[in-house]
Parts: sequence; C-alpha cells; structure tokens
Amino acid sequence: MSVRSSKPHEIVERALELSRADGCVVIADERSTANLRWAGNALTTNGVTRGRTLTVVATVDGQQGTASGVVSRSAVTVDELEPLVRAAEAAARGAGPAEDAQPLVPGGPGSPDFADAPAETSSAVFADFAPALGEAFARARAGGRELYGFANHEMTSTYVGTSTGLRLRHDQPNGTLELNAKSPDRSRSAWAGRATRDFKDVDPAALDAELAVRLGWAGRRVELPAGRYETLLPPTAVADLLIYQYWSASGRDAVEGRTVFSEPGGGTRLGERIGALPLTLRSDPLEPGLECAPFVVAHSSGGDQSVFDNGLPVAATDWIRDGELHRLTTTRHSAGLTGLPVAPAVGNLILDGGDPGRSLDEMVAGTERGLLLTCLWYIREVDPATLLLTGLTRDGVYLVEHGEVVGEVNNFRFNESPVDLLGRASEAGRTEKTLPREWGDWFTRAATPALRVPDFNMSSVSQGV
Repeated sequence: MSVRSSKPHEIVERALELSRADGCVVIADERSTANLRWAGNALTTNGVTRGRTLTVVATVDGQQGTASGVVSRSAVTVDELEPLVRAAEAAARGAGPAEDAQPLVPGGPGSPDFADAPAETSSAVFADFAPALGEAFARARAGGRELYGFANHEMTSTYVGTSTGLRLRHDQPNGTLELNAKSPDRSRSAWAGRATRDFKDVDPAALDAELAVRLGWAGRRVELPAGRYETLLPPTAVADLLIYQYWSASGRDAVEGRTVFSEPGGGTRLGERIGALPLTLRSDPLEPGLECAPFVVAHSSGGDQSVFDNGLPVAATDWIRDGELHRLTTTRHSAGLTGLPVAPAVGNLILDGGDPGRSLDEMVAGTERGLLLTCLWYIREVDPATLLLTGLTRDGVYLVEHGEVVGEVNNFRFNESPVDLLGRASEAGRTEKTLPREWGDWFTRAATPALRVPDFNMSSVSQGV
C-alpha cells in the first residue's frame, strides 16, 4: 500500500505521532499535472501525472542550542513513514546547533479544509483551450506559419502540521503556456507566453495573431552594432529582471555589506530613492489572479528562508514604495540579527504605478527610434555589489522608427542592473499579468508594466536566434 492511499492530512498526523523529537514539522505536497505539447501545427503528446512529496523537519534541543534535521522523500510507502521520521531525528542529533533556530510557530486557528481531499487537475482544464488551439493551428497553417509549444497545468495542495498544533493547508494552481511561431524555412521565429490559474483567460487565437504580426516584422532584417539604445522592455522581460532583484534582496546580506542594497560604510539603503519613477514593487498573497500561500512553507533553511518559520503568516509587503526602498526579506532569525522588520518572501511579485492607460503598442507609437524586445534568456549575475546581470535577447528584437516597427535586428548580449534600470526608466505602461520567460520554471506569479529605458546597454552582438 502506498502513502497515496492515505489522505495527506492523515499522513501528516501519523508522522507527528511518530515523532520523538523536541519539535516536529511535517509538510505534505500533493501534486498533479496535466500537459499538452505540439509541433508543426499538430498535437504531439499529452498526459496527466500525480505524486506526493513528504518533508519531515525534526528539532532537538541541546545545551548548545537547537539543532534541526530535514529529510524529504517522494513515493514513500506507509511502512517507510517511521524510518523517514527517524532519519530526520538522526539528522538533527548529528547536526550542530542551527544558526536560524527559533521556537516553532505557535498553533492557532487551522485551515478549515485541512482534512479535505487534495485539489487535483486533469485534462479537463484544457476543455475550452484545446479546441481553440486546434483552430489556431488551422489559421497558422493557412497563413504559412508553424506553431510549436506546450501548455502545463499543475495543482499543488500543501499541508503543514507541527508539534505545536499548527494545521495549515493551501491549494496552488499554476498554469503556463509557451507558444512559438516559425516560418516554414525556420529563418524567422517569434515567442509569446502566458501565466494562468485555469486556462480560461488564455486565447490561442489572439496569441497566434500577435505572433503573425511579429513574423511579418521579421521579413526585413537590419544589422545593428552593440551600444546603448532606447529600449522598450515588455512585461515578461521586466519580470525576469525584477524577480532576480527580489531574490537578491536579503536583509541580512545587505546589512553585512554584500549586496546592491548595502549602504557604503555600513547599514542598508532602506528609505533611499532608487527609482526615477514613483513605482511600487510589492507582493500580496491575496492579489487577485496571483494568489499564493498566505503562510511560510520552507522545505529547507538557507538565505532568507528558515524551516523554523513554517506556518508563519505572510502579509502584503511593499518592497519598493513610490520609488523608495521600503523592505528587505528577512526570517525571524535574520530580523533579530539585523533589527529589520520580519518580512518573509512572498510567492508573487507586482510592479505598479505606471500609466494604467498606456499599452506597449502605444509606447511603440511614441518612440522616435529605439528597440522593442520580446524576452530575455540565460540571465546570470556578474557582480552582486551592483547586481549587474548579463544575458541574451531572444525570439525577436525589433527596430522602431517614427512610431512604427520597421524590421527585426540581430540579438544582443546585455549587461544591466535591474536596480539601475529602475533608476533610469523614463516611462512605465500599465501593469499586466505576465509569464517570466527565464524564471518561469520557478516563479510564474508576476504582474509588471512595460518599461522604457533611454540607454539600455547592449554590450555585444549575439548570433543566437
């Protein structure tokens, strides 16, 4: 009999009963996925998968402090449940005191649906999307385009139980669509992506029409040298850059002088104006359409995440408020070390404060000469002190002249810091949900505007497509 034959909350309760440690946290992640893939205007594969991962955190008090041991396993049988708990306890006893040790979060009102069966996805999530995709295939075929891509929908029900009596549960839907259109000779390519909770807000016909326009733009090729160009960054590119900035916004690292948010000579840049525009970068677990877990779920400790904080409430937080640095991420431990407020990371990111009536097309129309990007790829850090990043443009860089796109240009390698970009951006459009192209495997719940940067640094020409 597999562990899946028992309800997740029963597994959590049983693991807690088996625990002999001074403290115990059990996290059960019940996951189901459904997917479609297509190539050359035809579906190629589809499937549905299900699985469960169980994480046990044991804490052991000692004279030197509290140690923690963490063990995660998937496909655990009922007979292996006790050995899993014992392995976590052994790991705790074999470890030294945990630097991030804190009392486990106290028990309180639990999730009313904690004992309910997990939410699941299935192929039914594509009931309306799949026929519309088939119609898009037909239009693309008639228009001389080939569509490639995939759609993936995942539902994860997370159950968190602790020896302090905490019983919390969160259901997280997560859908992504990536669509690539190519000319029959493969010389032209265009990409579009969407993040969705249920595929009810995704229109394949509209995406195909958008890609058809971009393939048309690519009918004329213009070679440009490296240099600084006025550049329009679409929401997906803005999200990719700001997500990396968000991941780099550790309060402890800033206090210790190791990041772009460190104040020279000591301290942090909190309260400093870092944006040229009055933009607000924020997270909110209750943000409509971008909802995420309202409490900490930490399968391991590291950076600004601590297993001792499991179940800690997560609140709406402004990281940058009206252009000023307002909060840095902290655990309870790092907040105590630094004197900063407790500010756990949240599973979404929103940049707003731009012109809500200004679309990307309208920003193009207002451009005398500049570049319009599609997305970014292979983003890597060069210098943490300035958060200088490098990466490549991908699937379409277009030249804009006198308010119109006049052709496609070569790809570039860029060198830019998202913090510097916020300081130089001269225009922001309306905020909209977007799929980060580079970080979409890890972070999909984002909403950002397009940004105009007067002097984006295209450091070298890239021959990639």
